[in-house]
Formats: sequence, C-alpha cells, structure tokens
Amino acid sequence: MKNTVFITGASSGLGKASAKLFQQSGWNVIAAMRSPENEKELNLLENVLLVKLDVTNPQQIQEAITQGTETFGSLDVLLNSAGYGLMGVFESSNPEQIQKQFEVNVFGLMNVTKTVLPIMRTQKKGTIINISSFGGITAGPFASLYNSSKFAVEGFSEALHFEVSPFGINVKIVEPGSIATNFRSGIEIIQNTIEEYNTELAAFIPKFTKRTEHLPKASAEEVAATIFGAATDRLSKLRYVIGEDAQFYIDLKNKNSEEDFLKLMQN
Repeated sequence: MKNTVFITGASSGLGKASAKLFQQSGWNVIAAMRSPENEKELNLLENVLLVKLDVTNPQQIQEAITQGTETFGSLDVLLNSAGYGLMGVFESSNPEQIQKQFEVNVFGLMNVTKTVLPIMRTQKKGTIINISSFGGITAGPFASLYNSSKFAVEGFSEALHFEVSPFGINVKIVEPGSIATNFRSGIEIIQNTIEEYNTELAAFIPKFTKRTEHLPKASAEEVAATIFGAATDRLSKLRYVIGEDAQFYIDLKNKNSEEDFLKLMQN
C-alpha cells in the first residue's frame, strides 16, 4: 500500500514543491488549498487529490481530511505548510491583523493537527511536519507578529513531540531561511502610522539583507527535499534547518551570549 501525505498550503511555494516531490516518489498526495478549482498543475498528476481547505475553517478541515482518508485509506504524514508573514510596526497593527496572523499560522495548524491525531494514534504510526522558520528561533524588528506565531509553532511542536511519541507518532519542525517562493510577494505589510518609526523602518531591509547576502539561499525544491527527508528518515530528530542564512541566524543566537546577540542584531 502506498504511503499518503496530507499537505496544507499546497497551491504554491513549499507546499506545491513538496506535493510534486512526494508524488514523484510514489506517494499518494492530498493537496489542500483554498481554491482547488484554480489549480492547473497538481490536478494533472496521478495519485494527487485536490481538496478545498482554508485552515481557519474547522468544517473544511474535517471535510478535507475525511475526503482524503476515504480516497486513499490511510494518512502517514501531515505537512502543515500553510502560512504567511505579517511584517511592519507592531504599534501600527490592528486587532484584525494580529488575529489573522495567529488564526492561520498557529490556530489553523493546531486544528489540522488535532483532527489528524486520532487517525495516526489508531494507526500507531505517523509523522507531523510543521513548517517554521529561522524566525521561529530568532526574532528581528518589524516581524514581531510573524516571529511570535513561529515561536508558538516551535513550542507547540516540541511539546507535542513528547505527548504523541508513545503512540508511534513523530513530530518534526522544518526551519527554512529565505526562499525563492512567492512568500515575499505574499507578505502582508502593516501600514505604519507613527512617524517616529520611519527612520529605523527604512534602514531595516538593507541592514537585514546585507548580513546574509553572501550566503546561498535554499530553493523551494531543496526545502521540499528536506521535508521529504524528515518524513522518511526514521530519525528521532525534531528540528531540520535548511539554508545557510537560516543557520547563520540560528548560530548567531545560540553561539553568543544574549548580550552579544542583541548587539549583533541591532548593528
């Protein structure tokens, strides 16, 4: 019997690259996305089932997982790939923006996971892979809401690992750096309304990119390969870093004192 993977956010970026790789590797793929009727590529592949899913909609979560398991009969891997970045001055954000960032990146991920867990627990096997970021380990200015959502994913995943491993379920976190996907074009920007932040806000992007401009960045396909490796390596390993820029920032935090890390991030 073929293994089956359920992928959220499968219409683009890491989700789509992963769907292709799993399919090419002989897996059944349940490709979940908000608008499956618009998909023009995955729908042409064998053993790929498109399902409608907005991760903020609990009814759609249940329907998508039921449809997938009824079609393929099992669920071996859940890849929580759906997410987006909200960037800008926290003080200028509104309650709706804050709520949406956590509804998608945290609560949606949790609700999909909670729906899948009884299936994997009954099977006595399964792997849950949550897409985080180096921004789930290190935080920077003007990413407070995105960073905090990914910090939440990190803590949730680590704790859940201990809860479900006795049932044969693995939990893994993939932490990419900057990737050539549509993530940046899909970033939501908080419109700044407070003049005092403008100088530092204008300096942030050049300062941020200069630190790692000399380092090669991972492609979406390379991240997908890391995800596939996490799904199949049978290792008792929690975190998978991919991208030299991601490793740079993680090392910057872990290999320096807190005082030095703060200074280095502010320079």
